[in-house]
Amino acid sequence: MTPAFSDYLSATLPRDGLAGTLVGRAWLPAAHGLPAGPAVVVLRADGLHDISDLAATISDLVELDDPAAAVRAAAGRHVGAFQAILDNTAAATRNPALPHLLAPCDLQVIKAAGVTFATSLLERVIEEQAKGDPQGAAEVRREVQALVGDSLAEIRPGSAEAAGLKALLVDKGMWSQYLEVGIGPDAEIFTKAPLLSAVGTGVEIGLHPESAWNNPEPEVVLSVDSRGRVLGAMLGNDVNLRDFEGRSALLLSKAKDNNASCALGPFLRLFDDTFGIDDVRRAKLDLRVDGPEGFVLRGSSSMDQITRDPLDLVAQAIGATHQYPDGLVLFLGTLFAPIEDRDAPGGGFTHKLGDMVTISSDKLGTLVNRVNRSDHVAPWDFGVRSLMRHLAARGLLGGGTR
Repeated sequence: MTPAFSDYLSATLPRDGLAGTLVGRAWLPAAHGLPAGPAVVVLRADGLHDISDLAATISDLVELDDPAAAVRAAAGRHVGAFQAILDNTAAATRNPALPHLLAPCDLQVIKAAGVTFATSLLERVIEEQAKGDPQGAAEVRREVQALVGDSLAEIRPGSAEAAGLKALLVDKGMWSQYLEVGIGPDAEIFTKAPLLSAVGTGVEIGLHPESAWNNPEPEVVLSVDSRGRVLGAMLGNDVNLRDFEGRSALLLSKAKDNNASCALGPFLRLFDDTFGIDDVRRAKLDLRVDGPEGFVLRGSSSMDQITRDPLDLVAQAIGATHQYPDGLVLFLGTLFAPIEDRDAPGGGFTHKLGDMVTISSDKLGTLVNRVNRSDHVAPWDFGVRSLMRHLAARGLLGGGTR
C-alpha cells in the first residue's frame, strides 16, 4: 500500500516553530484582480502572507541588505491558513481555489557540491569501480575499505596527507576521479537542475525509468546572493542514479537532472538572530524511507562530518572566476549512502515506486516527497518566460524590488 502524504506532513515546521524567518514560494489562485501564479511568501502565526511587493522573486529577496529584517517589517497580504495550504499541496487532486506550496527557489542557479563526506566519497569510488552494478558493489566495497579503512575521514582536502594517500592509491591502481575531488584541493561543484525546475514538499520526485540503482541524498542547501553572501538555508533531496553515474562520470547530468529530481524546502530559513552559519555547521539531518511493501530505511547525516567547510564550498562556487548575477543555491553534499539490502542479498538499497522519503532537521523542518518515475510525475511547464509574463501582469517588473 502506497503511504499517504497526510501521515508524514505533521512535522513540516522546524522544532522551534515560527521563531525564525521562514520564507518560500506559493502558487496563488487569481484574486483581487491579480493573475494566478507564483508569489514570494512568509509564514506567520496566522498563515502565509504574500510579500511580492517587497521582492518579486526569492532571488530579489536575498539581494536585500538585510533580508530577514526586511521580511519582518513587510506588511504582506494574507493568502491563507498554513495547514490548509499544506494539505492542498499534497492532495491527490488540488483545489484550484486554494494556494499550494512551491520550492523556495526561483531564479537562483541550482548548484551542488559532490563527495564532501568521507563515507559518500567511498561509495562514489565503489560505484565507479563496480561500473554501476549494484550486485558487484559489495565485493568492491570490501576491497576499497581494506585498502583505505577510516583514514579518509581524518584527511583535510588539499593537504600533504591527502597527496600522500593519492600516491598510495595510484600505486595500488585504485585512484579515482572521485578521490581527486574528495581529498584534492578543488571541490566538485556542478549544476544540479535548471532554474525553476525544483519541486517542493508534499509532491512527487522523479526517477529515470531506466535506472535500477538509485537513492535519496538528504542535504543542507544554502541560499547565496550575487555577491557570494550566504543568507539562509533549506533542506534538499539531490535524487541520484547510482547506476548511471557509476557507469561513467560523463553521465552525471543524466544521473542528476531529470524531471522532479531536485526537491527543496519546506521553507528557506533566513539567517537572523535565531539561525546562522554555525547552525548549518552543526545541523543533523535524519532520513526515513517508507516503502509500499513495508520496508523502512533510516539514516542520518551530520554536518560536523563534512570534509570542506560550507563557506569554502561557496567560495569555490562563486567568485572572481564565476559570477551568478541572480545568485545560487548550493547543495552541500551528503554523508548518507545507503547500502542495506532491500531485496536480494548483496543487492544493496534502491528505490521502489511509491517510496515516501522524509528528510528532517531541527531548525529546517521536514521535506517529504513520494517517489515516482520522472516521465510519470507532473511535467515541468512553468519556466523563466512564464515567470516574466506573470510578474509583468502583476506589475512587478519595475525593478528588483518594490
